[in-house]
Amino acid sequence: MIMKENGLGFDFCVFTDYDSSAEVRLYELGNYVCEPGYSYGPVIRPRGIIHYVLSGKGMLRIGRKIFEISKDQIFYIPAGVSAYYEADKEDPWCYKWLHIGGTVFYSALNELGIDETNPVVDVGVQEGEENVFRNIVDDIFSGYEREFYCIGKMYELMDYLKKRYGRQDPDTPESLQLHYVRTVIKYIQLKYAEPIHMEDIAGTCGLNRSYLTRLFHEATGYTIKGYLLSHRMNTAQKLLKETDYPVQYIAAAVGYSDIFVFSKAFKKYSGCAPSEFRTMIPGPVEGVKSNSFPVKAEQMHI
Repeated sequence: MIMKENGLGFDFCVFTDYDSSAEVRLYELGNYVCEPGYSYGPVIRPRGIIHYVLSGKGMLRIGRKIFEISKDQIFYIPAGVSAYYEADKEDPWCYKWLHIGGTVFYSALNELGIDETNPVVDVGVQEGEENVFRNIVDDIFSGYEREFYCIGKMYELMDYLKKRYGRQDPDTPESLQLHYVRTVIKYIQLKYAEPIHMEDIAGTCGLNRSYLTRLFHEATGYTIKGYLLSHRMNTAQKLLKETDYPVQYIAAAVGYSDIFVFSKAFKKYSGCAPSEFRTMIPGPVEGVKSNSFPVKAEQMHI
């Protein structure tokens, strides 16, 4: 890490080079109180950069488009894009910048429509409201020596922008149905090794048990118990093929405390006992794939 102060084009600059995560990266941060008319570029950077204007105003030019920018706005310049920006001659801006990267961060910006054609975002708040964006940026600057802390704060920035500017799906009957179906499947995939009761799943969704059962079946063609059984059995098949764990251990790993109940269910599902299945020639596991999402697309209009 290299820190510089009072250099050309900045008052404070830290080369953090936090790139251990492919998802979110922070290469550099700094701030500058610009002189009237101070300009930078045209420049093409190998990484994206976000400027957060704390006061004053200025302009950004990308291609033939000019953007007027003022206090409590950010402007984003993607990697590989030629840009020129200039402080106002009468009210020059003061800004902080973050050189950023990572697949998830770029994807989040793209999802929000923040790019070279729409690089300016207003992050101001009403008087009396907490300026969440500024607080997060300040936290990054004050904790710049802590890599995981800074990366965590970068995720907070994404969360703030997504919450404020992200597209909200309308609460149509179909979108709500899809939400409940996804919740059931994720619940099962997370808790299949534990005792699962329909009342618990229905309570998680906040729905009546009978209504949730019917909704899930209409959307997927499966009962909830049927999907739970398929997920458990497919997981057991995978463990039998890929490990030498005892059958009793595998039974417990997929939610069965009684090995005899497990063996009976497994034989009914797979056509043979667990010990026989293990000796079979390896091949594709039949049944519903545990990582699949068996929603009928024609019904859900996905």
